Amino acid sequence: MSQPTADDRLIVAMDVPNAIAGLKLAEQIGDLASFYKIGLGMLTSGGLALANELKQEHGKRIFLDMKLFDIGATVENAVRGLAQFDLDFLTVHGDPYVVKAAKEGAGGKDMKILAVTILTSLDRQDLDGALIKGGAIKDLVQERAGNAFAAGADGVIASPQEAALIRALPEANGKLIVTPGVRPAGADLGDQKRVATPANAIADGADHIVVGRPIWKAANPRAATQAILSELNSPQAQAPNR
Repeated sequence: MSQPTADDRLIVAMDVPNAIAGLKLAEQIGDLASFYKIGLGMLTSGGLALANELKQEHGKRIFLDMKLFDIGATVENAVRGLAQFDLDFLTVHGDPYVVKAAKEGAGGKDMKILAVTILTSLDRQDLDGALIKGGAIKDLVQERAGNAFAAGADGVIASPQEAALIRALPEANGKLIVTPGVRPAGADLGDQKRVATPANAIADGADHIVVGRPIWKAANPRAATQAILSELNSPQAQAPNR
């Protein structure tokens, strides 16, 4: 049986303490991963330096998960600065004015602007506490996704449970859907509340899945990555939109 090879539908989340740990994880996984997410938690621990090293010296694709949210001018300036690093994906909050400012800051670079709809760690009770308008989360996510696409977003971040709803939007044609909150069967959910397996997320229309703890907390991160790649290439992962 042939062994799985790198598949950029899998984005490995480097939610580790610092750049040194991140580089070690990349070395453990080796050629099985081609795409890495570096988030806000590592920004002050060498995250940008690690992003550049993985991109320039190891040929990896990089998803910088900053979830930028501020006044338009500040977002535009921040994105303009980040665009010089030749990264692949950058997240901002999905409010239309934020998305528009981010696209201005990207200035035609290849870096894709992905809009966050509603964080996968939140449920309706959390939204009530934040004074977010009423309604089912899936409906709010779909509405926010449509608004973000209309504002120019290249794609959205949404839970696997909403991927199919977003993919059904006419505005989603040609756009990316990236799903965190993906857990292999039997894995600990951690702080995620709206989850699915890798195969289900892809089958429901996701272009990329983001997997963190099930890989970096595994005794053998390479073997954990290999298992997820096998699932991505299983019959259960055949996406209807492909």
